[in-house]
Amino acid sequence: MELSVEFFPPKTPEGEARLLQTRERISAALKPAFYSVTFGAGGSTQSGTLQTVEAIHRAGELVAPHLSCVGSSKELITQLLSQYKALGIKRIVALRGDLPSGMGQYGELQHANQLVEFIRQETGDWFHIEVAAYPETHPQAQSPSKDIAYFAQKIKAGANSAITQYFFNSDAYFRFVDDAYQLGVDVPVVAGIMPITSSTQ
Repeated sequence: MELSVEFFPPKTPEGEARLLQTRERISAALKPAFYSVTFGAGGSTQSGTLQTVEAIHRAGELVAPHLSCVGSSKELITQLLSQYKALGIKRIVALRGDLPSGMGQYGELQHANQLVEFIRQETGDWFHIEVAAYPETHPQAQSPSKDIAYFAQKIKAGANSAITQYFFNSDAYFRFVDDAYQLGVDVPVVAGIMPITSSTQ
């Protein structure tokens, strides 16, 4: 089972230093396949995400920025894709994202499979596209079977592999992979880990 590690963009210089120290320790101990960096709805953490991605990339690690379609226009998504290409980033995590309180609409692209299709349309095969997987079922899903059917749609839209949301039951992970395979989905499903970087967490 491969592992990936997810970071939130730090908001302070102290947070930046702590993140880089944490990454060094994780790299030595776990040797994750790659790191991912979260992205606020509508690009609300755009600069922080970009800076964190650059820092991890400069350290020689494989990094995948999150890109969510909630509240984002196609213009903003295209701009971000161009920035990541210019940096030499080759992997991206395509998500729908959660609709924040007070935001009335999802944006021009409403689902992750539409975002995957748009990325492929704009950039061809430049990016290795990751999507989210929910071994213990997405909280908004109508049923586990419908949830995994939607997961299959994201892969068929052009995604290369998937990262799980954190899960507590390892059996759920292996069951999810088996169920996806029954739907013709045969791509890597990497277990996602969110590190605890402060005592308040």
